[in-house]
Amino acid sequence: MLLSLDQPAPSFTTVTDLNPILTLESFKGHPLILYFYPKDDTPGCTLESCGFRDNYSEIQQYQGAILGVSKDSIASHKKFRTKYDLPFELAADTEGTLCKLYDVLQEKSMYGKKYIGIERSTFLIDRNGILRKMWRNVKVPGHIQEVLGVLKNLE
Repeated sequence: MLLSLDQPAPSFTTVTDLNPILTLESFKGHPLILYFYPKDDTPGCTLESCGFRDNYSEIQQYQGAILGVSKDSIASHKKFRTKYDLPFELAADTEGTLCKLYDVLQEKSMYGKKYIGIERSTFLIDRNGILRKMWRNVKVPGHIQEVLGVLKNLE
């Protein structure tokens, strides 16, 4: 499925350590920052998640919600959320269903070995479930402020 701005975001059902069933519809009435990251408790992913945490109260001022997604397990997410006091949920996409739905899997290389991993990506979905902004291949510095800037200007 090709993602298009100003079209309905792909609907999903997922699990978190707080919810056995969480859907896109669960966020209806609230803008959703849906961010995909490679792995719990790694430097870049920790920096990004803590950046969203540190700006959480401002995001809530705009009725925004956040959902982080990686292929880590519920147990890993629970440990990561607790360690860094993350006030939002993390989806355990162990089968890669959401990753495929939002087209964030790509070939990567580490130490000469190729593998399929998550491309750090963020999607801003408005309160009616419409995809308003996509950030691909995210570089963490400055990213949270950019997301906040777009969130503030949503209708």
